[in-house]
Amino acid sequence: MEMDRKRTQRDYTLAFKLAVVEEVEKGELTYKQAQHKYGIQGRSTVLVWLRKHGLQDWGGSLPQGARYATMENQGKAKPHTPEQRIKELEVQLREAQEKARLFEAVLDVIQKEHGVRVGKKAFGQVLAQELVQGLSVSRACRYFGISRQAYYKRRHSELRQTARDARICALVTELRLRQPRLGTRKLQRVLQAPLAKAEIRMGRDRLFDVLRAARLLVRPHRAYHKTTNSHHHFRRHPNLLKEGPQKVVPMAAEQVWVADITYLPTARQTVYLSLVTDAWSRKIVGYHVHDSLQTEQVSQALKMALRSRQTQQTLVHHSDRGIQYCSTYYQAIHQRHGLTCSMTDGYDCYQNAMAERINGILKSEFLLNRPADLQQASRMVKESVRIYNRERPHQALKYKTPDEVHRASIALAG
Repeated sequence: MEMDRKRTQRDYTLAFKLAVVEEVEKGELTYKQAQHKYGIQGRSTVLVWLRKHGLQDWGGSLPQGARYATMENQGKAKPHTPEQRIKELEVQLREAQEKARLFEAVLDVIQKEHGVRVGKKAFGQVLAQELVQGLSVSRACRYFGISRQAYYKRRHSELRQTARDARICALVTELRLRQPRLGTRKLQRVLQAPLAKAEIRMGRDRLFDVLRAARLLVRPHRAYHKTTNSHHHFRRHPNLLKEGPQKVVPMAAEQVWVADITYLPTARQTVYLSLVTDAWSRKIVGYHVHDSLQTEQVSQALKMALRSRQTQQTLVHHSDRGIQYCSTYYQAIHQRHGLTCSMTDGYDCYQNAMAERINGILKSEFLLNRPADLQQASRMVKESVRIYNRERPHQALKYKTPDEVHRASIALAG
């Protein structure tokens, strides 16, 4: 992965741009902090995104920082006599000694009663951040009961570890420009080659610790919106993927397709996303974004999948019992192309679990921000599907990409 290459606007997905805009407008980051955090190139790139996609008025110049007027002393304090100054210093010394004894007692209780160790790491942070003004390393080590050699040895080790962690976080940030919610386990697989090239060894648990400290772990979020109407008079087909003697188990690509519909909220309205996914390779072979749940709109995803079909082997189309899939129009497409229809036999979403899972991946990892309208939603889905198929490693595929597994299967079938 090239960290120093020049990037263009095409390297940033629309979902990523909207996420950055949202963070800046919420006040979580300034536009300059956003550029530094995500490694965005160009002095005005984030400002261009704010003016184009932001909800606030970014047409004018940025607000200047507040100016604070300094107040001058109106008069000079009367100087203390030597006796008064000595008495004042004695009081300060007594209070400082009392404060030191208090904190020593608190630390002693923490260590003995609660089993918490106040280790060398905290000691090193205090010295590195110069939290005690005027305290030399020699005196601090003498107070803490360690040698200067031990302190500097640990300090150099921490600096090397900090540099390694920063390198890892930079690589993760680069990857998440296109896959904002790529999980830690998948990141470990994707980063194996770059880390080996940089001679960095990193296990799964250590990667979790690094990303947790940098606040780069992915937080799950869920939502629900009903898109299936199963109360209709159309014929319902049997579930061919259910356990039993007639169960169909895919052994290669283009043997079983699963289909589902999910919703996408936009700033103006709710639109819908129809997906058709290959059950063997987990590749999204057909998709369509539409503003209604009409059968003609839903069927566009299946038509797209059929146009890219490369084999003529028996193909099972599995879905829920939604009215769109049971309709005469949709079933006529099955008959024209020789598809075998399979449907869930109840209201259990687990009977179409794979399709539901693909919906969840797209919405929770890629489609993170609310698009403005149907056109913007279509563009975001197109970018997300391309990244999901070609770049995102899939745990069920032994961390290979869906497109890689699909092409290999089609090559064997041919």
